[in-house]
Amino acid sequence: MKNLLAIVFFSSILSFTAKSQESDLKPFKVDVSLGYAIPGGKGAKGGVLFAVEPKYAVIPAFSVGLRMEGAVVARFSGYDENGEEMDASVKASGSYLLTGDYYFTDNYSFRPFAGGGAGIFSLASVEVNSTSGEVSGGTKFGGMVRAGFELSHFRLGLEYNLIPKTTFTGYDENGEMTSGLTSKNGYIGIKVGVCIGGGPR
Repeated sequence: MKNLLAIVFFSSILSFTAKSQESDLKPFKVDVSLGYAIPGGKGAKGGVLFAVEPKYAVIPAFSVGLRMEGAVVARFSGYDENGEEMDASVKASGSYLLTGDYYFTDNYSFRPFAGGGAGIFSLASVEVNSTSGEVSGGTKFGGMVRAGFELSHFRLGLEYNLIPKTTFTGYDENGEMTSGLTSKNGYIGIKVGVCIGGGPR
């Protein structure tokens, strides 16, 4: 009897696993999105972003991908060692993140999801109003969390990019060295886009 129960139990698990691997949707797709970037920091102004993300569904409910994104922020605010706000302009920056998304349903008409990722953020050079010259950009390791939904080939998402702050040294209007200037690099991305591929088989 024990052996029979064990056989039935393991047969049920195998049957459930096999069923979970089945899907009426194609596993490969590419997300192409446009959006609005909202940088961190008091008084910061946002800009535009563009992203391309090829993905593969390793199981129907979970896909992995590579997000390649460029963001152009019009202006952000930095802070000196005394906490004084300092305006600065910034050029385009990019990121390359390995991502994962979990889908809560397998309904192609409406698929809410949540996910995240981690990778490299390439930061643009910064020109601070109260300092001379530019501060060269660099790269930082960061992460991202997101949530949203897909309606057939339409995708809407909200992302938060977690990037460590940048600290640099500059010179004020009198030519005196000002140390400890910091700028917040994280930003929120509001995206709309299309899913190329990944539809019904």
